[in-house]
Amino acid sequence: MCGRMTQQRPTSELAEIFEAEDRIDAPGGRYNLAPTDEAAVVVQREDSRAIVPYRWGLIPHWSESANTGNRMFNARAETLDRNAAFRYAFSKRRCLIPADAYYEWQRAGKIRQPYAIKRPDGRPIALAGLWAGWKDEDTGEVIRSFTIITTSANAMMAPIHNRMPVMLPEDAWDRWLDASRREGEALAELKGLLVPSEEDWLELYPVSRRVNDVRNDGPDLVEQIPDDQVAHGGEPTTDPPESRSRGSRGGPGSRGGPGSRGGPGSRGGGARFGRAPNAAPPTRGLFDLDSDGPPAD
Repeated sequence: MCGRMTQQRPTSELAEIFEAEDRIDAPGGRYNLAPTDEAAVVVQREDSRAIVPYRWGLIPHWSESANTGNRMFNARAETLDRNAAFRYAFSKRRCLIPADAYYEWQRAGKIRQPYAIKRPDGRPIALAGLWAGWKDEDTGEVIRSFTIITTSANAMMAPIHNRMPVMLPEDAWDRWLDASRREGEALAELKGLLVPSEEDWLELYPVSRRVNDVRNDGPDLVEQIPDDQVAHGGEPTTDPPESRSRGSRGGPGSRGGPGSRGGPGSRGGGARFGRAPNAAPPTRGLFDLDSDGPPAD
């Protein structure tokens, strides 16, 4: 799974890297992004590519409530073209999520030890994602949201977790964002990109358990800690099987990483790139519903 990440660079720098228009103009410096936060996302329509702020946790257009997105922050690569929550977005609403690092946890007894995963060359990771638009029928507000696609773990990640986000190499960015690839062999080729990354493409190291609490933020969260502060002897964390029942949440208390979320308004909720106000805690687990169609734009 992928339930926490960093976006440390200014969006102006991301715009240069991804050859996109910066529509956020944000300074970066975000070290503990979690589901229901807004994040910088790369989207493309025809020949126009932009960096935009979307909410993390995909809300299908047919959902009755925006809270549906709180538990849909990941989409499994193996089933996204059959899962009603994601199959339309896979065919027409693909995106990239730039991340300087993401976090994953290993269980060591009662302790969950966090690790940071990033590229050793310092370049951002381009996570494969899907986006959707949802309209609140009461207020008329349109919320654009996204999910991060996950796949099985590679050999480096397997001791920590059985899943990892899909990371696309630069030569695949144009193909992934190309909205003309909508069916048949074109989609089959794109699904073939959704595989674990090479082991030598990433580095992994332990970080402070302060990252477990989403109210904490700052560059110290992504710094490597000394060995005597690491909880050793852990077992890999395992995601529950994908749920097939309507509304399944994948188990009580599961979420996009351990730790207290804090009350409404913590970390300045409601501000640009703040946590969505009054958002319910996210939980793992994906579920199928039997409706589909075009989302709000």
